Amino acid sequence: MRSLPILALSLAAVVVAAACSSGSAASPVPPASPAPASPAPAAPTAADLDGSMFIVTGVQGHDLVEGSEVSLRFDAGSLGISAGCNQMGGAYAVTDGVLTVGPMMTTEMACEEPLMAQDQWISAFVNGAAVTLEGDTLTLSKEGVTITATDKEVAKPDLPVEGTVWMVEGLVSNQAVSSMPAGVEASLVFADGKVAVDAGCNKGSGTAEIGDTSITFGPIATTKMFCEGAAGEVEQQVLGVLTGEVAYTVDADVLQLRGAGGGLDLRARP
Repeated sequence: MRSLPILALSLAAVVVAAACSSGSAASPVPPASPAPASPAPAAPTAADLDGSMFIVTGVQGHDLVEGSEVSLRFDAGSLGISAGCNQMGGAYAVTDGVLTVGPMMTTEMACEEPLMAQDQWISAFVNGAAVTLEGDTLTLSKEGVTITATDKEVAKPDLPVEGTVWMVEGLVSNQAVSSMPAGVEASLVFADGKVAVDAGCNKGSGTAEIGDTSITFGPIATTKMFCEGAAGEVEQQVLGVLTGEVAYTVDADVLQLRGAGGGLDLRARP
């Protein structure tokens, strides 16, 4: 048999290898497109803010009083502010992304100095602050300080009337509110068309029909312990309110009852 020259065989192998290599070369990968930039938060109009309440959930560049809560309520062209002491309010407008607030009326409660100072600081801060609104988040920025606030319905939704243990905090008589005496507790719990009452001394229950804005109480049957002093006075006021049709409102963890026999301010048990 005739043998091929070694040189010829080597050249043939190189040609075959080159052909295979050129046929399997990977195509170049195109560069990745940059991710689209997120749109900047929009400057709101007064119409966007009216009817909303925001709870401050973060502050950069300033320290709030520990344990205090700051809220901003926009309603019909007025801004109401609560910063842990007094209630403040004044007309507001938003122009080119800047919040302007007119002269503010305020209550005149005497509070601890840190809270009084916080009232003054927030009332001065909001006027002239840059404002943006993104979803449920309101941001105010001014002089190196940024406040982040969340819509109250998200940050602190209203608790249900039924199933919550409502502790009496204030007794309302003749439009004046008095706090609960030391050592006395009273509470209400609504469930299945009834209310369980701890009136401060005796306990009892009765029917309670909850409507959209009012609760209709039937007769409250209670135990018959003799109550005197502060506990007896609280019981008399509590049971006096829980009679017939009583208007109610819920704001986060606060329930207010107002009826012909006076009123009660209650807060959900933590």
